[in-house]
Amino acid sequence: LPRPPPAAAGSGPVGPCGRRAYAPPAERKRFYQNVSISQGEGGFEINLDHRKLKTPQAKLFTVPSEALAIAVATEWDSQKDTIKFYTMHLTTLCNTALDNPTQRNKTQLIRAAVKFLETDTVCYRVEEPPALAELQKNEWDPVVAWAEKRYNVTIGSSTSILGPNIPASTKETFVSHLASYNMWALQGIEFVITQLKSLILSMSLIDRHITVEKAVLLSRLEEEYQIRRWGNVEWAHDYDLCELRARTAAGTLFVHLCSESSTVKHKLLQD
Repeated sequence: LPRPPPAAAGSGPVGPCGRRAYAPPAERKRFYQNVSISQGEGGFEINLDHRKLKTPQAKLFTVPSEALAIAVATEWDSQKDTIKFYTMHLTTLCNTALDNPTQRNKTQLIRAAVKFLETDTVCYRVEEPPALAELQKNEWDPVVAWAEKRYNVTIGSSTSILGPNIPASTKETFVSHLASYNMWALQGIEFVITQLKSLILSMSLIDRHITVEKAVLLSRLEEEYQIRRWGNVEWAHDYDLCELRARTAAGTLFVHLCSESSTVKHKLLQD
């Protein structure tokens, strides 16, 4: 102790063969007063009072950068009387990176991410109704065009149920690009892709070409169109939207912090 229990069934990003990455439990009464970080042999550790945080597999919770440690510690410090684990996305991502419950190596993570190109949200288009088709063209085409220019690849789009025919050279280019990220960052990239159902939107976001709000809106384009046309269930739409933004933002921040080479110089949780 203290460590979050193992993943709850029915929640968390889906891994290969239906296995799920770690998902936090629902809630627990706060059992600590102070949160701090310290530097150990393996990296930066999180301290809850005088106890060190551990993963669901009882490994010492150690992160590679001070910036990420500060972000995780802030998640724990911001909890009130009740610890709402489902709001602690950075902690969950770190647990997944440390325990690697799906036991995948770097090559497998990269291949899983690139496979999303075959069903990428922004590559599947409709022909009817014309208004939605036009909306998809106006909103998605610029992002696809940016990705094609940024990575010097051909992606395209299709109205066929089979989706676009993505060239093998395009997939290999993305494989090579993703190989430049470390294992921790790749866990975050896959998490973002899972939220947006799009490798193209995810890389556009991580490369800072679009914002989190824009990426989420583009990933929900058809749903937002239908809501504007037919209305929505009161509060449910706003809740889902905020949740998706929070997860996407956390995943993007995780990627950036895991790719950060410099050390944050300021102290943790300064007043």
